Amino acid sequence: MPMSSFVNIAIAEPSAIIRSGFEAVLKRLPGLRVQLFEIATVELLQETLRLHKPDMLIVNPSLLGCYTLPLLKEETGCTEMKCIALLYTVTDPILLRLYDDQINIYDSPDEIRNKLERLHTPPAEEIENEEQQTLSAREKEIVVCVVKGMTNREIADRLFLSTHTVVTHRRNIARKLQIHSASGLTVYAIVNKLVELNDIKL
Repeated sequence: MPMSSFVNIAIAEPSAIIRSGFEAVLKRLPGLRVQLFEIATVELLQETLRLHKPDMLIVNPSLLGCYTLPLLKEETGCTEMKCIALLYTVTDPILLRLYDDQINIYDSPDEIRNKLERLHTPPAEEIENEEQQTLSAREKEIVVCVVKGMTNREIADRLFLSTHTVVTHRRNIARKLQIHSASGLTVYAIVNKLVELNDIKL
């Protein structure tokens, strides 16, 4: 996902000077459209996370106190939130293993942007899987026709396509869904509410 997309970021840091300075840096990063939430105490941390469900939490590890990140995520309902340690003092390396990344206050704006972009971009494999599973409107029409028991010729006539185009669409559907039978497509169509049960040719 490109960084031109909108990102909700919570900054949890007791020092108002560091919070404000970090916020100013984030707002100047090119292509980063961000909504920021400032958090000064552990009490406000819980409340803000529950209320706003940010995409990322940039937090001074010392602010968490007795909280571990897994517990914080669970109690606030932010299980998918990325957590970044904001560092300017020596911190236990074992503690830092729980974080998705670290930002040092001496990092350059480019380094900060690269870290945020990496965390906000899903892995290529995830993008590929999403693309493979998404059918176009035309492909959905063809699935419905197949489920209704129509032949390729009948589908072509109904949708004003050539038979060759219908066959190509069916190949693409099979590749995307990894479904290679009419019965499999029927199950897919029912689950995804493309057809009603009474539309299906038994």
